[in-house]
This record gives sequence, structure tokens and C-alpha cells, in this order.
Amino acid sequence: MTTTYDFEDTPSNYDDVQRQGGQDAVYDPNFVPDSVKSFVVHMYRHIREKNVYEIHQMCETSFQTLSERLFKDTPWPSVEAIAPYVDNDHVFCLLYREMWFRHLYARLSPTLKQRIDSYDNYCSLFQVVLHGVVNMQLPNQWLWDMVDEFVYQFQSFCQYRAKMKNKTEQEIALLKQNDKAWNVYGVLNFLQALVEKSTIIQILEQEKEGLEQFTATDGYDYSGGSNVLKVLGYFSMVGLLRVHCLLGDYHTGLKWLQPIDITQQGVYISVIGCHIATIYHYGFANLMLRRYVDAVSEFNKILLYIYKTKQYHQKSPQYEQLLKKNEQMYALLAVCLSLCPQTKLVDESVNSQLREKYGEKMMRMQRCDDEAFGIYDELFSYACPKFITPSAPSFEEPLVNYNQDAYRLQLKMFLYEVKQQQLLSGVRTFLKVYSSISLAKLANYMEVDEPTLRTILLTYKHKTHSVGSDGKVISNADIDFYINNDMIYVVESKPAKRYGDFFLRQIAKLEGVMNDMDRIKLE
Repeated sequence: MTTTYDFEDTPSNYDDVQRQGGQDAVYDPNFVPDSVKSFVVHMYRHIREKNVYEIHQMCETSFQTLSERLFKDTPWPSVEAIAPYVDNDHVFCLLYREMWFRHLYARLSPTLKQRIDSYDNYCSLFQVVLHGVVNMQLPNQWLWDMVDEFVYQFQSFCQYRAKMKNKTEQEIALLKQNDKAWNVYGVLNFLQALVEKSTIIQILEQEKEGLEQFTATDGYDYSGGSNVLKVLGYFSMVGLLRVHCLLGDYHTGLKWLQPIDITQQGVYISVIGCHIATIYHYGFANLMLRRYVDAVSEFNKILLYIYKTKQYHQKSPQYEQLLKKNEQMYALLAVCLSLCPQTKLVDESVNSQLREKYGEKMMRMQRCDDEAFGIYDELFSYACPKFITPSAPSFEEPLVNYNQDAYRLQLKMFLYEVKQQQLLSGVRTFLKVYSSISLAKLANYMEVDEPTLRTILLTYKHKTHSVGSDGKVISNADIDFYINNDMIYVVESKPAKRYGDFFLRQIAKLEGVMNDMDRIKLE
């Protein structure tokens, strides 16, 4: 049963003080409202008692409610102010500061000093987890938020640091002084250390042999131990995928995700934000590596899942982010299907949504002209991650902004691939029409000579095949062909008809009609 906490006992003058002018005049880091005292005392007690359910309720509901009521435009009270109420517990204070900085990033604009302090707090927190004795059980949602926020703040810092043009002398001096803060090697080392120290890769291997129950228990330890290191190590693999995607190293990112079998149920599904981040970055990495079938298949599954369940997440703090990622993945799916028409892999309800959102643009993307090229540019720019340049800036005059350099490079590589694919679209059009055709006849239709046609066909073969994560060559084409004695023979794959989906949709519609009829009151 959920415990009800009374967080409404804020002093009457506190809201009055909040209404008097700006943030600087209002915010006193040492002032702790009674509701915040109650919050930290209860949170501290539940962490000591390993009451995961109550901790989750306080993080997801109480913390958000208090933030909305009392700290909409200001930070929470400082850790020094609340420390006496939690016995000055070092680990709890680190956890509180993690939430403090997360709130600051979500609601306000952090200063350079605050960005550096947040990194130092993460370093201290992860050092305790890696080298200390942590006897806590924390909700998976909070542990995912730690990894997710750690990567987000690294990305945010790289973008901030790259905007050198308007930096003050004090900011430049502080950047020089703290050159190790949010260093890419430091970020990667912490995430890799969490994976290795947790032995999560070995745990997942043993689970396949029936020797572990990590997934069955959602990572929690019901024998009285701690889940913190194991689950942080698990989520860090997703964090490493995300960091390497931001750096443009898609092979390494997917390699880090390999221990998690995303075709099966896993702990990553237990947190909706982790589920979406995993599939979004997995799909994007496969798109950039020309593994279109893998990307389409996973985008389809996650979009169908969101389509069926998004109404259950409307009260979640991550709901807006969920909707944004949903729209971005539809855009990426449109790109994948335009480059590799594999509509048989897409569920009818997802396809219907896709046609509604991007049907007209997808038709225009099939043309080999500048307008089609512009739409690819538009959709990629809208749906891609915010790429970063991890290297430190040049502090010599003149100072220039370089925050868009990584994005422009990835866009250039993507559009170069699109241009090559567009040159081959004519071949596919003819191969769809014929079951067999001579080289001479096809060369005549395409207005090229036979040696050039052979080159085009070989290029088409190359572009419709890619190397999978297991090192095997996989086909992305919906049609294949082979050449024998100057004749081209076309082999078209036929999708298996899926009657089950049709009946399920009709049953759902019938239930909806019956429910509507039940609501009608006849006179």
C-alpha cells in the first residue's frame, strides 16, 4: 500500500517570498521548507530500509510535485542545508546532489561552475559504487536516470564548450583550469568500469545457461544484497552505445550493446526511457551502417509498442521526451524505407501512421532530384542525435564556434550515401518489372553500354548488402538477381500473409463499437 506523505506543510510566507521578484532575490540555498525536510527524511529512511517501491514513488511523484510547487524557477536547497536531517550521510548526500543537478538542468540553465561541480559529483558517486561497499537497492528508473543524465550532461557540456565565440575571459580561464571535467576519456572510462566491475556481461552469459536470474528479477536482489552496481553496469552498456553514436563510432556502439539481446525481453524494457533510447540509437547506428533491415525491424517494434502503450505514460515526467523520440523514429523509418523499400517488415498500424506523417515526402524522396535530396537532409537533421566534438577547443584568438562541425560531417556522409543510392534507383525500377531480361536490352533501356551496366549492377549488389554484427553478409534488398550467360534473372521475395494481425485489429474495433453502444442510454 502506498504511504501518503504530507508535503503541504510549507511555511505560509514561502510562497509569498517566491512571488516577490526574480530568482536571485528569492533563492536562499540554506532555507529548507518543512516539506523538503519531510521529503529527505523519508527518502533517507526508505533507502536505509531498501524499500524500492516507496523510493520509486518519492522520486517519480513527490520529487516532481515539490519541484513544480516550490522550485519551478529555482534550484532545490543545497546539500549542506539538508545534510543535518540525514545524519550527514555521505552516500545519501551524493544521491541528493545527483537529483539536485538533474533538476537544475531540466528547469534552469546551469553555469560553467555548476556543470563542473555536477561532473565532480558523478565522479564521487561512481567511485563509491565501484570501490566502496554499497548496500542499497534503488529503483531501476533512478539508476537509468543516473546513466542517462551522465551522458546527457556530457553531451551538453561538449556543445556548450564548442560555442567559444561569446565566452568571457572568466569562462575561458575556468575551462583551462578544469580541462579534465567531462573529458571524453573520463566519461568512457567510468561507463566501461561500471560494465566490467559489475561483471554484467558474464551474468547475462550465465543467464542464457540458466545459472542466473537477472532478467527474471528485473535486476533486483531479493536475497538482501544490492542491485546498484549490476544494474548500473547493465544500463552503462546502453550509455556506451549512446556516447559512441554521438561520436559517430557506430560499430563500437553496437559492439557494446551486443551482450543485451534486444530481440528478447530484458531489463532495458522495464524503464520506458531506456527502452526507447536503446532502440533509437540501435536503429540509427544500423541506418548509418546500411543495415536497413535491422533498423526497420526494430523501429517497427518500438513504434508499435509506443502506439499501444503511450496512454499509460501520460503522467510520466518522460512523456514529452517519449513523444519527441516517437516522432524522430517515424522520420528515421521513413528514411530507411525510402532507401530500402521493405514495407513487409512494417506492421499495418505503424505503416498507417507513417503514411499519414510522411507519405507525401516519401513519394517525393523516390525521385532522383534536388527536392528529394533536400527532404533527406531535412529528415536526417530533425531525427539525428546531437553529435559532439569531444576534443578541447583552441583558446587562441580568434575564438570560433565549432559546435556544428560534427553534425555537418555526419550529414555530409549520410547525403553522400543517399546520392549513391539514388543513382541506382533506376535499376530497381526495371528489375521490379522483369523476371528475366538480357543485359543488352536493359543497357538499351537505361541508355548505357554493357560494361557500364555491369558496373551499375555490381554496385547495386554492394549497396544492398552489408556486414552484420556477427560478421556475415546480409541482404537489405526486397529483390535479388543473378547473371547467367548475359541474362539477368530476378528473384523477388514474397511476404508471408499475416492473417492474425487483421483479425486482432477487427476484434479491437468490434470491442470499441460494443463499448460505445453500452454507453448509449435509450429512452
